[in-house]
Amino acid sequence: MDSSVDKLDNLRSTPQHQTVLGQMCGSDLLFRDRYKVLRTLGRGGFGVTFLAEDVRLPSNPLCVIKQLCPKVSNPVVLQRACQRFEREAKILSQLGSHAQIPQLLNYFQVDDEFYLVQEYIRGRTLAKEIKRKGTMPESDVKQFLCELLPVLDYIHQNQVIHRDIKPPNIIRCQDDGRLVLIDFGAVKEQFVEVGESTQRGATTHFVGTLGFAPPEQLALRPTFSSDIFALGVTCLYLLTGRPPMEFDYDVVTGEVRWQDYAAVSDYFGKILEKMLKISPRDRYQSANEILRALDLEPYLDKLADCLSNQPRPLLPGEEPMPDGYLSPIVRTAIAIRRWKARLKLREGHKQMDGEAETIQELVGSSKHIG
Repeated sequence: MDSSVDKLDNLRSTPQHQTVLGQMCGSDLLFRDRYKVLRTLGRGGFGVTFLAEDVRLPSNPLCVIKQLCPKVSNPVVLQRACQRFEREAKILSQLGSHAQIPQLLNYFQVDDEFYLVQEYIRGRTLAKEIKRKGTMPESDVKQFLCELLPVLDYIHQNQVIHRDIKPPNIIRCQDDGRLVLIDFGAVKEQFVEVGESTQRGATTHFVGTLGFAPPEQLALRPTFSSDIFALGVTCLYLLTGRPPMEFDYDVVTGEVRWQDYAAVSDYFGKILEKMLKISPRDRYQSANEILRALDLEPYLDKLADCLSNQPRPLLPGEEPMPDGYLSPIVRTAIAIRRWKARLKLREGHKQMDGEAETIQELVGSSKHIG
């Protein structure tokens, strides 16, 4: 895997797959009598991505054709790959109803190879944006999170882990400025599992990018919080312009030592630290948790005046809570007695206030008579 974001974002021209679509690039030939292949967008271990025109639709709109090439020859394994491809394509189709995810336009199988046709997003990746404009200030990175976290929550609510969040896979659409998340690893992982199911050494392969993928993903056990870790590393790139492999790592905890390279507020620094925890259980468990933390920041000063770590003083007649372990029944009984004591005290105050009002009325009447 390439560790540099620069390498990851560049178009790779070295041929790795001799494909029919590759031979059609730049010619007038049509793939499946519909798609005019213009050029290669990228290559990888799972296949090749092409930019094409759909000549059957008005105005010949651009689309992206992803050719997935499972390295299997066993008919039974290939059939399993076909079934998984169908299932994952349906998931992508469902996710594509979101404005920040490319819409799946078509999918099919040709000669034991699988194809996805997706909406083409005209714009620039965040990796190219940083190289062109420079790093982002903290306020822009917070805005980035506020824009991307809702779509991440949407993906996770649909039980999908992206597995490859990084700056080259986030495009800012030039038409309306929205951020679009591309290149889901869900389909890729299915082909890794199929290809390795008949071989030994499956643990040496994973879907993702070194530096952005957390340890559990490298161990082929990704969780929803794996995407949160990758999003945290992406934030570091936006703040510093440094790919993850250029950071040092704590020799004891294994966590990224980024604090000397990114000047952020203490509060936002704590958010990033929690996103980048090595242990999945120590990270935020959902995108909404991060959004709530970001939403809370403007109110911290007001909340600090309201919060106190001092215990509330006991009211007259109120039973103290004993130290040490108490069973739930005993603790509940004490809480009920304390509540009754407070209620009795309030009723006493109301009675005293009523008597005081009666006395004032009698005094006022006697003055009037006199």
